[in-house]
Amino acid sequence: MSGMEIERKFLVKKDAPFREQAFSHSHLRQGYIPAKGITLRIREQDDTGFITIKGPSTDGGLSRYEFEKTISAEEAEQLMRFCELPVIDKTRYRVRHGGHVFEIDEFHADNQGLILAEVELQNADEEFEKPDYIGMEVTGDGRFYNSHLRTNPFSRWRHSLPEEYR
Repeated sequence: MSGMEIERKFLVKKDAPFREQAFSHSHLRQGYIPAKGITLRIREQDDTGFITIKGPSTDGGLSRYEFEKTISAEEAEQLMRFCELPVIDKTRYRVRHGGHVFEIDEFHADNQGLILAEVELQNADEEFEKPDYIGMEVTGDGRFYNSHLRTNPFSRWRHSLPEEYR
């Protein structure tokens, strides 16, 4: 897959029923290889690997170029050796709501307690309906980028958020 990725990101309220509503879920480990001006990510998702290159955003984090290629689990494991530590560890749940699929990430390890939802859109002005438990929008807020959570985990700044999100 390659092209422009348009997505919005939101905090999910704690104790939300998204797990029960999910039509699928996967365990993900992802690491980042140092690269200037782009994000170079390696992901292990269940028994599959991915290499992803993301360009910079020019509109406050709403959209950016993304190239993603499926690789074998063995290739992903080998490439993870080049990633800076720590890696991101999370479970991704996919929930259908209002004609869209929301990917809800429940983070583990030093990011335990953080739950984020993303919805991909066809265009920046596309309207969509959110489930009730999806709250404050954090699109473009660098604190919630996975690459940032790697070095500045949620455990260090969780108390800066309202209680319903931690």
